[in-house]
Amino acid sequence: MTPGIVVTCEHGGCEVPERYRSLFAGREELLASHRGWDPGSRELAEALARRLRAPLFVATVSRLLVELNRSPDHPELLSELSRGLSSGARDELLGEHYFPYRHAVEIAVAELAARPPTAPPCLHLSVHTFAPTWEGRPRDVDVGLLFDPDRRPELAFCRALRDDLARRRPRLAIRFNEPYLGIDDGLTTHLRRRFAADRYLGIELEVNQRFPLGDGAAWAALGGELVESCAAAAG
Repeated sequence: MTPGIVVTCEHGGCEVPERYRSLFAGREELLASHRGWDPGSRELAEALARRLRAPLFVATVSRLLVELNRSPDHPELLSELSRGLSSGARDELLGEHYFPYRHAVEIAVAELAARPPTAPPCLHLSVHTFAPTWEGRPRDVDVGLLFDPDRRPELAFCRALRDDLARRRPRLAIRFNEPYLGIDDGLTTHLRRRFAADRYLGIELEVNQRFPLGDGAAWAALGGELVESCAAAAG
């Protein structure tokens, strides 16, 4: 049975609402960089949601204003550009952009996870992209599949996804829990605390930004293969 699916994209844009733009004066280049958003993530998430007929949640506010993929008490929730906001302004920012997004995703996941045990679980695909180099070193990863290895359904799904994608793209460097760990602080990690392993699968898809920032046709081809492999693994 195909699971109920939710697709999210926490870093789909680098927008800054008017009331906060003064914080970013002269920092437009930083805002447009990988620190400000995940290039290509939104279009991939939209394609996945269409193919899987899943609800889609996309955030387009810059992660440099507020990091939607971090817990409320995480030190990187606000960046060096927004950390100086007063406590009142900070609460307003979280109330406008952080909590509404997180709550909407959590409600959608809860509805699927709460179905009878005979129904399939909720599969949450959180779509991201990552910078090709880190601290001056190229990353030897094309596609990263992030999950909790102690949750066997997540491991099984990622194995199926990896195997299907590898058949389509034999030379693609597909890695488990790279370039980040699936158990690091994030939205999927938060949701795992709420929902049992047999009712919720939280998977982060990480794609190297050299693809969306490179040749458009090549990126479209890879995106299509990723979408089809996700559909095959989910089925």
